[in-house]
Amino acid sequence: METYVLVAGLSTLYYNESMDEQISIIKADGTREPFDIKKLTYSLKRAGATEKATEETLSHIEHQLAEGMTTHEIYRRSFEFLDLAQKPIAMRYSLKRAIMELGPSGFPFEDFIADILREKGFEALTGQMILGGCVEHEVDVVAWNENKLIMAEAKFHNELGIKSDLKIALYVKARMDDLQGNVYFYGKERHVDEGWLITNTKFTTTAIHYAECKGLTLVGWNYPQKGNLQDMIIDSGLHPLTCLTSLSSASKKILLGRGIVLCKALKEDPSILLSLGINEEKSMLILEEINTL
Repeated sequence: METYVLVAGLSTLYYNESMDEQISIIKADGTREPFDIKKLTYSLKRAGATEKATEETLSHIEHQLAEGMTTHEIYRRSFEFLDLAQKPIAMRYSLKRAIMELGPSGFPFEDFIADILREKGFEALTGQMILGGCVEHEVDVVAWNENKLIMAEAKFHNELGIKSDLKIALYVKARMDDLQGNVYFYGKERHVDEGWLITNTKFTTTAIHYAECKGLTLVGWNYPQKGNLQDMIIDSGLHPLTCLTSLSSASKKILLGRGIVLCKALKEDPSILLSLGINEEKSMLILEEINTL
C-alpha cells in the first residue's frame, strides 16, 4: 500500500494514501500508536547524528515505512543504514539494546551501575545487607562521596516494552524510608541522602508522578531529561562490548561468560582479543571502534 509524506520540519506526519489517516506502528509492548518522526529524530540526535546523517536516515526510513511496522523493525532499518554510513553513530544508537544484551550473560546490572558511579567520583559497593530502622535490607548499590550517600534499587529488563510501574516505586520508597531510619558509616557517619530506583528501560507516568511527589529519585533510560541512564553511560565512557559491531556475537558471548563486559577492559588489555583467536588486523579494527566510542 503506497504512502506519501507531508513535510513540515520536525512535525512531519505520515499518511496512508488510500485510508487518508496517519500510519500507526506497533510498540514493543504490542500497543499501536501513530508514527511520530520527532521520536526517531530525537533518538538519532541523542546518538550524536549530524543534521545530514539524521536527514539521510529519516529519508531512508520514509521510503520503507508501512502500516503496522514495529518499532523494532524501524530501529533495525535505521541501524543498518547508519552502520553502513556512519558506524560511530550506529554504535551509540544501538546502546539501549546493547545494555539489554548483557542480561543473558548473568552480568549483574547493579555492578554496571556501580562502575558508572565510580567513574563519576563515587565510591560504590553492591549487594550490601543493611539494617534499616526496622528490618534488614539487601541494597543493590550503595554509593558515596564527601557530600552524598546514595542507596539504590536496580531493576534490569532484557526485553523492550517492560516498564517499572507504580507498584515497584511504592515498594522501593517503603524500603528507602526504613533505611533512612538509621545511621551508617560510609566514609563518615551519615544518614541516607538519596534513595534511587534505576532501570535500563522506562517508568510509567504514575510511577514518575508518585516519585516526584515523594522525593524518590528515578533514573531510567531517558528519564529524567538530563542525567538519565543513557547520559550517564555516554558521559562515563563505560560502553558495554555488546555495542561493538566489529566483534562477532560468538566472541561477545565468550567474553561475557568470562565476566568481561566493558569496552574499556579490551582497550586496557588488547591481549584478550588475541586469546579469542582474533588476528592482529581484526583486533586493531575493534580497538579503533572502541576509541571512536
